Amino acid sequence: MEQLNFDTIILGGGPAGLSAAIYAARGAVSTAIIDLNMLGGQPSNYLELENYPGFQVIGGFDLMEKFEEHADKFGVHKYPMQEIQSIDLKSKTIITNEHEFHAKTIIVATGAQPMKLGVPGEKEFVGRGVSYCAVCDGAFYKNKVVAVVGGGNAAVEEAMYLTKFADKVYVIHRRDELRADKIVQERAFKNEKIEFIWDSVVKEIKGENLVTTAVLENVKTKEISNLSVNGVFPYIGITPNVELITGQLEQDARGFIVTDDTMATSVEGVFAVGDVRTTPLRQVITAAADGAVGAVYAVKYLETHKEAETVV
Repeated sequence: MEQLNFDTIILGGGPAGLSAAIYAARGAVSTAIIDLNMLGGQPSNYLELENYPGFQVIGGFDLMEKFEEHADKFGVHKYPMQEIQSIDLKSKTIITNEHEFHAKTIIVATGAQPMKLGVPGEKEFVGRGVSYCAVCDGAFYKNKVVAVVGGGNAAVEEAMYLTKFADKVYVIHRRDELRADKIVQERAFKNEKIEFIWDSVVKEIKGENLVTTAVLENVKTKEISNLSVNGVFPYIGITPNVELITGQLEQDARGFIVTDDTMATSVEGVFAVGDVRTTPLRQVITAAADGAVGAVYAVKYLETHKEAETVV
């Protein structure tokens, strides 16, 4: 197995990882990105983005392609489609099916993924009526009817956000009361565009080219009904992509990596950026900002470490 050595290895090639790569490489350190998939991350699947500064409207794939081209300019080494077998953060060793990587610093940018409903039609209609980001896609549902699935703060707040665009927003919740904070609930109950469907779950999402119907089941009566909608927004939670590193560093109760303001984690020389860390907002722009901060301080760590070795 070929051994490869870098100053900085970035785990994940989404906006946080690519931004980190650009800043690290500009810091004159050897930099590599490793990803399970092609580079670009979740934004590559977004039809359009309207909230990334500098671009009034841009395709998600197109934006991530620009990120990648920028990283290429600075000679970042890219290793997409890697089957990662193990990650040891303390020794900073990553073993894939092709290589054994060794680094002096690691930047974790593996992101997070929405918890899925797991029903027929959900996967097929992603980007065509199924969305996990109201801020990203809400404007595409102007004068339309959408459904939000969930009963926590995120679901109710996103439902209220969607009323800026949609004519009608259904909130589908499996219980007969919300889990959201009382003040959030009160605002939603006062919003004339929001209608609550209690004790119900989504069993299937139907449509042709675009979503047209959410099939619901009442959990108490078992009655099946069809709800005509143009979009379905599941908000039942998100989970960080940390399977291979859980337990190796400090994480919060939900598994997100805890960092300080420099993106440093509890493991020396390891940083975490973007959606994988504990953060109040998960957007392309905040992920890119995280990547910049984490990479700058990873470079500073390398400089300090090098000076310490020189003194010794």
